[in-house]
Amino acid sequence: MTHLAFERGGSRNNNSAVFTWLDKDHKNHDTVSAEAERSVKQKQLGETQTEIQQRIQERLKEIEDLKQAVESLKRSACIEIKESEKIFTELIRSIEKIHTEVIELIGANEKAAVNQAEGHMKKLEQEIAELRRRNTELKQLSETEDHIHFLQNFQSLCAPPEAGDLPSVTVNTDISFGAVRKAVSELKDHIEDFCKGELVKITTTVNETAFYTVGSRSSDRRFKVNEVAVYSLQAPEQRNRAEFLKYSCQLTLHPNTAYRELCLSEGNRKVTRRRETQRYCHHPETFDSWPQVLCREGLSGTRCYWEIEWRGGGAYIGVTYKGISRKGGDHSCLLGFNDKSWSVYCSDSSYTARHNNNQTAITAPRSPRIGVYLDFNAGTLSFYGVSDTMTLLHRFQTTFTEPLYPGFRLHYYDSTVTICQLN
Repeated sequence: MTHLAFERGGSRNNNSAVFTWLDKDHKNHDTVSAEAERSVKQKQLGETQTEIQQRIQERLKEIEDLKQAVESLKRSACIEIKESEKIFTELIRSIEKIHTEVIELIGANEKAAVNQAEGHMKKLEQEIAELRRRNTELKQLSETEDHIHFLQNFQSLCAPPEAGDLPSVTVNTDISFGAVRKAVSELKDHIEDFCKGELVKITTTVNETAFYTVGSRSSDRRFKVNEVAVYSLQAPEQRNRAEFLKYSCQLTLHPNTAYRELCLSEGNRKVTRRRETQRYCHHPETFDSWPQVLCREGLSGTRCYWEIEWRGGGAYIGVTYKGISRKGGDHSCLLGFNDKSWSVYCSDSSYTARHNNNQTAITAPRSPRIGVYLDFNAGTLSFYGVSDTMTLLHRFQTTFTEPLYPGFRLHYYDSTVTICQLN
């Protein structure tokens, strides 16, 4: 083992002090002057100072870059806000123009119909006046005591009245512009659907526009870059059950997908897990190891809402792409345990949301009825506890690329899931 010892000789200010390197094993030593050792350490100190100064300069440069980036961001955001306001102003004007045109169209239709009706009523009133005049003359003739006068005027006055050229009119007693209101309402829904889809695209674009990039520094002081989004947007969503019910859809369970212990009933809208094996034909789409079943209908490109009633110890309620694995006991077949499916597990004590085998615990009151709202274009899948109010349990936000098939997994025997009739 080697030790460093310091020896000083002569006066207190003597610069001939030496560093002595002692080796206990070999009983010998080397000496180095303090001046030489100071020179070595001084060089190291200088290198350290140089590195610190370099880092200071780097940090100052980063601060300056960030300041410039902030100013650039402010200018860019200001410009984009102004340009977006112009575009949205034009969009609002276009909608207002359509609004005005619809109002004018209804008004013009009303005016034309009223003018036509008033013209017809005027002709009818003229005909009535003429008929009343003739009726008065006939009454006078019938009351005359002059037989010669009666016979002379009878032929002309008793001729049948001409039918006239007025067309027959059938009056619509239940006149309404309800069809117009329905068309306008459908236009509103189409615009909302389109805007939601476009908002998702805009959100993605905004989030991909990084303000700056950060990462760990490597030994050569370069950055390993990871993009950082500044903020994100969320599309609006319905607030009460009545609004959701506008998007209710009809679903039925597909027997070809049902596990052998699942019994389908009530027109393939109810599934019950039994201990005895059901007599289903073997099919490539059947889940052969897990008690799951999918719906026949694939949902895409629109907004859909459905409600489920579950009974028993627990059930998984979710959606999946058609390509989910059906064979074998691997967990990749399970709803929510892969990147092709999303689910919420309902039990007496808790809820759990799952996607790609990532789970989120949910704290909410138990609800035997679950509402599921899918906005395919907006990329949202929301689960609600349904009672007197709608309680949001969990919302998945993603980008859907294929039609989604609602599906269920029954965790315990004798548990049931029923697709509710909403219409």
